[in-house]
Order: sequence, then structure tokens, then C-alpha cells
Amino acid sequence: MTSTADLYDQHGDALQSLPLPLRDFGGVTAFDGPIRTVRCFQDNQLVKQLLASPGDGSVLVIDGSGSLGTALMGDLIAASAVENGWAGVVIHGAIRDSTAIGRLPLGVKALGTNPRKSAKDGVGEVDAVLRFGDVVFRPGARLFADEDGVLVER
Repeated sequence: MTSTADLYDQHGDALQSLPLPLRDFGGVTAFDGPIRTVRCFQDNQLVKQLLASPGDGSVLVIDGSGSLGTALMGDLIAASAVENGWAGVVIHGAIRDSTAIGRLPLGVKALGTNPRKSAKDGVGEVDAVLRFGDVVFRPGARLFADEDGVLVER
């Protein structure tokens, strides 16, 4: 994959740059793919269901409202994502089991960690257009991520 810096140099404002302090947690730090989305708040049931379905190289973008109050993904859900062919997950929120996730061949970027489990009520929305960090995430648009950050097609 071409680095995000080189992609931005080539395409400029055709790409949106996410200005959030996301940390790399997965065993893969450079990943890209078409976007799928979940909007949820401290409830990861929809995340679990979606990552248990065929990913076909997609990247799941999760808008957890930036909450670090509970984790939206742990090692079992991340392992399910690997088994189902997802390229990566970008979380505007927290994960747990970070050491185990770091051993998986999956790109994972999140704001931080919290060992606390989330609710399992299924409250949220799948494949909605999301907006956080002044970036719009549309299902089907391409996302590129590496150690320098996240770029998204406009």
C-alpha cells in the first residue's frame, strides 16, 4: 500500500485527513478498504454482528461518540473480524484486550483502551453516514490508514 503521506501528496483535497489522536492496536498498521459503518454508544452488539459477517477486505468505522467509558471491541470480536476477512477497524472510542489484538493480523485504530465491557442491547445504526473529527465516512468510500493517520475519499 502507498503511504498516506504519499497518497495525500498525490491527491490532496480529494482526500479527507482525520485529525484525531488514534492509536494503533492491531498487528497490522497499514490497511485500506471500502468503508462499512456502525454508530453506537457504549453498546457493541451491532459491531459484533457486523464483524461476524463477511468483510471482503472492508474497514469498519465505528462512531462511539469518542467515549472511553466502555470498550466497543475486544479480542474475540477482533478475531471474528480476521476470520471473516475484514481489513481493519477504526474506532472513535475504546477497545479492550489490546495485547491480544496486537497479535492479530488486523488493522485496529482507536482512541484508547478500557477493560470495561459495553452493553449488548443492539442500540445503534449500521451503514449510516458518519461524521467525526470533521471527516465524513460514507459506506463504500475508500479508507487508507497507516502509522501517520487515516485518509478517506470525499
